[in-house]
Amino acid sequence: MTAEPRWARHAIFWRVYPLGFVGAFPQPAAGPAVPGEHRLRRVIGWLDHAVALGASGIALGPIFASSTHGYDTIDHLRLDPRLGDEDDFDELVGEAHRRGLRVQLDGVFNHVSREHPRVLAALADGAGDPSAWFRVSAGADGQPVLETFEGHHGLVALNHASPTVRDYVVEVLCHWLDRGADAWRLDAAYAVPREFWAEVLPRVRAAHPGVHIEAEVIHGAYADFVAASTVDAVTQYELWKAIWSSINDRNFHELNWALSRHNQLLASFAPATFVGNHDVTRIASQIADRRHLPHAIALLALLGGTPTIYAGDEFGMRGIKENRAGGDDAIRPEFPACPTELPGRDMEILRLHQLLLGLRRRHPWLHRAISATTHLGSDHLGLRLAANGSEAPGDGGGADALLLDLNLSDQARDLPPGAGVLLADRATTSALPGGHARVAPHGWAVTADAGR
Repeated sequence: MTAEPRWARHAIFWRVYPLGFVGAFPQPAAGPAVPGEHRLRRVIGWLDHAVALGASGIALGPIFASSTHGYDTIDHLRLDPRLGDEDDFDELVGEAHRRGLRVQLDGVFNHVSREHPRVLAALADGAGDPSAWFRVSAGADGQPVLETFEGHHGLVALNHASPTVRDYVVEVLCHWLDRGADAWRLDAAYAVPREFWAEVLPRVRAAHPGVHIEAEVIHGAYADFVAASTVDAVTQYELWKAIWSSINDRNFHELNWALSRHNQLLASFAPATFVGNHDVTRIASQIADRRHLPHAIALLALLGGTPTIYAGDEFGMRGIKENRAGGDDAIRPEFPACPTELPGRDMEILRLHQLLLGLRRRHPWLHRAISATTHLGSDHLGLRLAANGSEAPGDGGGADALLLDLNLSDQARDLPPGAGVLLADRATTSALPGGHARVAPHGWAVTADAGR
């Protein structure tokens, strides 16, 4: 079991892709972002919204100097000039902390931009051994060739066997933690040898024992990755896919299987859960029947793990990711200066997020809650959520349990006898004879566990 910092047990993140959020990438019609605009400070105008939403932290996408989209880094130790300078970063962190919000940064340490100064130096005539920094293979002519990330010519792979690279990553992680960051997301962590993280991260924690480290892992044995790498959490893509897919297909058997896997993970760590992020189609566009969008939100809010809400999803914002150049633009739009200026915002969806996240904050044991299926049908799922006994004293300790009932059918469904409804969508019907409440067609309900 990983020793995550205590604050992470209460964490709910609001995720922002800064370059898109402030209109720095792709370049806006009004012209490119230029140094001196201090665009990163625009995020400050949304911090009160994050607090009102129910978040306890903000998760920032890449903010370091890069060639284009942020994940092609040129300098890990410098703020991207399209966003501003280090004073802007300090101001944002200070304002976040003043509101009680933790700050997570996003760094890619598997590769760098082909425009990175060390890459340019390695490619220059008469350069020394490039393997001190980069993975090298022999070309057709016998000359060394810098390897790339998943075939992307513009992304040059770092050599993780090199002590120089290990020392550099430790330096970068600690540099921004020294400036006030609280957590890290490691982009493309799945492409980096686990033993690299196992050597680097303990050195970082020795200097910053309160840091929380999340790794982007898409497929594979999540628990094995956590154990071998020493990260605190990995991105729960299996659960993300099962949530929207089972809702769209009206096949809760898929979600039930994914939840059995999720329970196994929760025995050793709390996965990073989400229904939307900067890399996938927005959940409001992904869910085919809009009546069922609240079901996905309820699952994110109440299932075990550390939930993250991607900025805009709390307003029902739509956007489809496409597999083409510029295919991420629709899911990474520019935001106005403040929430009240956001066009087309759905206040009903915002209120739903606030209610469900408020319920989660009142039951912090949900961070490691185990789900048990109480009813399973293709279009009807009942879950009992209860603490798994791993919580620290004062975090719930298994003293509570909640029931979540999801109904995708055209028929109302009976809730357990004596169920006290805490929250419900499309309000439950009147109690039936005998005290039974019902969940409405295409609705959902959260009830207190009458059996406890």
